Parts: sequence; structure tokens; C-alpha cells
Amino acid sequence: MSKRVVIVGGVAAGMKTAARLRRLDAEAEIIVLERGPQLSYGACGFPYFISGEVKSMDSFDHTPQGALRDSGYFAAVKGVDARCGCNVQKIDRMQKCVHYMEKGELKQLSYDVLVLATGSTPVKLPLPNADAAGIHSFWFPWDVEAVDKEIAEGGVKDVVIIGAGFIGLELAEAFVRRGLHTSVLEQQDRLLPQLLDEDMAALLLRDTKNPLLDIYLDERAGAFTVENGKVSGVQTDKRVIPAQLVIVAVGVRPNVELAREAGLVIGPSGCIAVNEYLQTSDDAIYAGGDCAENTHRVSGAKVFVPMGSTANKHGRVIADNICGARKQYPGVLGTAACRFFAQEAGATGLNERTARQAGIDFASVVVPGSDRLGYMPGVGRIVLKLLAEKSSGRVLGAQAVGASVAKRIDTLAAAISLGATLDDLSGLDLAYAPPFNTPIENIATAANVLQNKIDGQLRSINPVDFEKDRTQEDYLFVDVRTPAEVAAKRIADIPSRVNLPLDTLRTADISKMDKEQKIVTACQIDLRGYEAEVILRARGFRDVYSLEGGMSGWPYATESDNNKK
Repeated sequence: MSKRVVIVGGVAAGMKTAARLRRLDAEAEIIVLERGPQLSYGACGFPYFISGEVKSMDSFDHTPQGALRDSGYFAAVKGVDARCGCNVQKIDRMQKCVHYMEKGELKQLSYDVLVLATGSTPVKLPLPNADAAGIHSFWFPWDVEAVDKEIAEGGVKDVVIIGAGFIGLELAEAFVRRGLHTSVLEQQDRLLPQLLDEDMAALLLRDTKNPLLDIYLDERAGAFTVENGKVSGVQTDKRVIPAQLVIVAVGVRPNVELAREAGLVIGPSGCIAVNEYLQTSDDAIYAGGDCAENTHRVSGAKVFVPMGSTANKHGRVIADNICGARKQYPGVLGTAACRFFAQEAGATGLNERTARQAGIDFASVVVPGSDRLGYMPGVGRIVLKLLAEKSSGRVLGAQAVGASVAKRIDTLAAAISLGATLDDLSGLDLAYAPPFNTPIENIATAANVLQNKIDGQLRSINPVDFEKDRTQEDYLFVDVRTPAEVAAKRIADIPSRVNLPLDTLRTADISKMDKEQKIVTACQIDLRGYEAEVILRARGFRDVYSLEGGMSGWPYATESDNNKK
């Protein structure tokens, strides 16, 4: 006898489960209950519709051949009964049925297997005038259409985006492309605060400049100002920012109310707890997508990672297990990337904050480089940060800012998933050709530098630590670049510095330098700085460190000799 599988939620995880299940089981009765008006849409591309890069909203819920993925499509092509406008009210686990509202009528539907793919909902700010016209979330198709309509109808010159996560940054670029003055407001001290460490986020900010863009960090929204019933600005703890359009992009919460009321276990992340087979605490109920808890593959922590890519993987695993496969879902690394104007930013695995929370003794390093050989057209700068466990060399995480970031992050995600060490990264046989990378790939270079640091061969100082210490400690800053490089760009406000080009350092008269004083060496990308550090130690200096990333990786204030403070 065929079984009935009821799926609550018809976007990513739900429809992937349905489609995969039908391929595996031609006899199963598959019913999808979606409370919204649309099925199976790709929300991750919404900002690119606002920018004009994607020309039609049809791109998000149509097949590549132009067919609308609606109830009729899923019935005819997939053999799936997918119903929109069905709001599930209650799960009765004893009777194995769900109660739902459809067109104002309360209905009941029994199940043999239930799948919860209820997704997540944008967080709303509990601020004065939060319901004023012109204030929007940006999560569902109707949000996108409303925002686009307001811009198209005119009257919008200033936009404020609250939140500097993925949606916030992608929308900032989109609005600027539309010619709108855009302000990004973030209560934490950095861009992409859940993804990037302070040094990498500061690099992203340093190289992002546009006359239509203002970024306010470490600043909190307190209220919305209103004129004639419509938003006119955002009042923060420091200023009032004018706005005729506001996007609240401060995150989302998993939709777990149904599960909680049904007595299913909710995990420490706030999502529905699932085992390695994506089963909830009730063996007959699975959960996938944003509402389901994930396990971090490095730390083992239970995490909330709302990603469309994860939801689709969940759907496949759930369908396989409904059919008896006992397939395990391995967990997530939180791998993500985004484009922000001329730059890319990405990360995978643990960052410094999450590594500390996991109690791991780790080391990290920041290494700049080029995304291809310097003589090739279009060469760009990439700065890579790598984290590894000190005792084992196990790679824990990576971040990158600059050009061709996604390629490196994806490679590192694969390596971390397979338990790679720094030695493994150093020996990876990666494709090489001048248009694509350098003979020693950035990943291998970063692995070698970090291994040198762990072994004590390299003693380096992170830019964040140097920025905090440089006005307080008694040290000498030794810049080993050429005089022309120093004149073009140097770190501001250093009280004690000297320019000793590397090719002079072995023979330079350093008799007046205090061998007990702390010395920080620096160059353009830290290769010469590292060599200078080794030379000075060989000449009897004990307390020598090279500046990680050199001037390419320095994210803070600089000056030139022609414009000294």
C-alpha cells in the first residue's frame, strides 16, 4: 500500500523533497501545503532584480524553459499535489494528521510521514513608527515587488538599510546602481558581522567607496521618523538619516511554532532539533530548510544557518530517508560568499569568535596575494585569512576579501569537509595557468605561512592587534619597502619608524638600534617583512614581529609623504 507524505512548506526544502521523493517512489501520495501564493521560488536572486541585472521576477519561479512552477506544473510534471493558500494550524501527532485553513475553511489531512519545511521569517524591529509606509523587509516575492514599485513610482532619493549582512550589502549595491543615495546602518562594529573577523571586515570596508554610499557601523536604530504617514528617516543613537525607503535586514527567525505546539523538541539554536537523518523527536516527522537545526562540521555546535543551498540538500536527504535509505546529513560549514561593488567576500568554517566559543586552541594568519599572475589583464588583489588548530594543523576556517574569492572559498570548504591539514593544503595539486592563479596558489601560500607561524619560524602581528597597540607600546616600525613605495602610502600616526629597504638590511648600520626594543617589520604583502624579521633576529634582535598582510592587508588609516598629518 502506498504511503501518504504531507509536506508543510512549498519553497526550497519542501519542493526538493517532493521532487526527489517522486523520482524514488512512483506510488507515494505526495501532498504539499504552502501557505503563500507561490511555490518553489529562488529568493537568493532578489537583490539582482532590484539592481536591474535580472530583468523579470519570472526568473525566480519559472523553469529555464519558461514554465511557471505552479500547482499545475507540479501535478503534470512531478505527480505532486501542491496546494497554495493552505495555512497549517496544528499537528496532531497521536492521530497523525494536520489541521489547516484553505479559503476560510478548516480542513484535516492524515499522513504516514510528515515533513516540516516551514522556513523562516524576517525579524521586525520593535521601534516607534515601525509600521509606517515605506518600511519593508526583503524576504518574500511580494516584498521585492513592493520595493521595486516604490522606486519606480518616484519620490525615493534616499534609502536606509538596517543590517550589514548579505541582504543588506547586496541591496546596497543594487540601490546605488539605481542611482539612489544609500546608507547602511549596522549596530555591530563591522560589515558581515556573522561571517568576517574584524581585520577582514575592515579590509572590505577600506576598499568600498562610492559617492552614493554611506556606511555607519557601531550605530543602533532607535526610531523611524514619519511625515504624512510615510517614513522620512531613521533616528539612531548618533544622528537622523534621511530616507524615503527603509529596508530592515537584521536577520530572520526559524518558523518553529507548529513544531513547538506539537511537542517536538526545539534545539539550542532555536530551530527544530533533528538527528543525522533529519528526523525530529518524532520518527514519523522530518524537518528541513531554515526551520531545521544544523550541526557545524568543525565545532559540532548546533547552529541556525538559513541558506537556500542547505535547504535543497536537506530535501534530498529527507526524500532518500523516507524511502528507507538511512542517509546521513553531514552538517554545514556556513560557507557563503557575496559580491559588494568591485569586491567579493566569503568565508567557510570557523572564524576567530566561533573557534574560541568551541574551545579550540588555534592560530590564524592574513596573507595577501594576486588572483592571477601580475602580467595578466584584469589581475586583482585577494587577501586570504586562514585558521588552523595549533596541535594538529587541522584547517578550521577561512575568509577572503578581494577578487576571485568564491573559487578559493569553495576549494577550502571541500578541504575542511575532508579534514585537511595545513600540509594537505600546501600539497594540493590545483590547476595553474596565468589567467587563473599564480604558480603557488594563494591557498598554499597561506597554509605555508600559517605553518611557519605555528612552528615559530614566523613571528607576526595581526593588523587588528597592531592597530590597538601601536600608539601605546614603545617599539620601532621598520618599513623595508623602497622609498618610493613608502612615499606613496604608509601607515599613519606611527611615532617611531625607519625606512630600511630589504636589500640594505643585511649590511645596514644598525648599531644605534636597541636590540631589546620591540620591532615590527612591514612591506607590501609581508614577504619582505618576513625576510626582514628573520634577518633582524639573526643580527641579534630578540623581539621582532612582521606585520601580517603588509600594506596590502592593512585596513586602517594611511597617509603619503605628500599628505602627512
